[in-house]
Amino acid sequence: MEVEDWGNSSGGASDSEVYVQDTNDEEDCFTSADVLKLQFRKDISKACWNDELRMAEIVDNKGRMWTTTGIVRSGKIYCSIEETLFLAEIGALHLLDENYTSLPLKDIYKKVGEGKSGCYWESFEVYRHLKSLGYIVGRHGIPWTMKSVKSESASAQGMPEINGIVDKESEGKNLITELFNNMQVNEVRPVFDVYPPNSKFKKSSPG
Repeated sequence: MEVEDWGNSSGGASDSEVYVQDTNDEEDCFTSADVLKLQFRKDISKACWNDELRMAEIVDNKGRMWTTTGIVRSGKIYCSIEETLFLAEIGALHLLDENYTSLPLKDIYKKVGEGKSGCYWESFEVYRHLKSLGYIVGRHGIPWTMKSVKSESASAQGMPEINGIVDKESEGKNLITELFNNMQVNEVRPVFDVYPPNSKFKKSSPG
């Protein structure tokens, strides 16, 4: 069952964005476009790494940044490796393993270095730089929500087996895995979809 109220949720989210009043720390974490500044936060989100999906499932979300970060499936938020590392670097996310033990940054760096999650160092550096400039960045070819797929059929053209998908938890996870597995990192193709800063950004209608 999808969770409709962010205020009553620890790890859930609905496919319709609800904007909370928390301060958006994410956009103020850089002293310049290229220099990352770690900030101390009292409210830190938590995520559990899923080796099968090669993504992080958010189990405790804090702050407004989730309106522009992560994909939503069946009321749950999942982060790509580049999103996970970026948030961990700025001190906004603690990543846990399957035993709910906190993973150090070096382990997340290793996951990026392995290149098994659809992102290499070069791509991560691009992602980090774009985020430092305030842009909204998502993985190309991965819908933010299933609602956006259903409501914008034109954007689904060229994406295998995307139409007619029912937003159930198991099918949602299968879709995530399939889309990431179908990505060929050696192909010359877009890596990210980039949107200008927008306080009214909606995952269900990114523009």
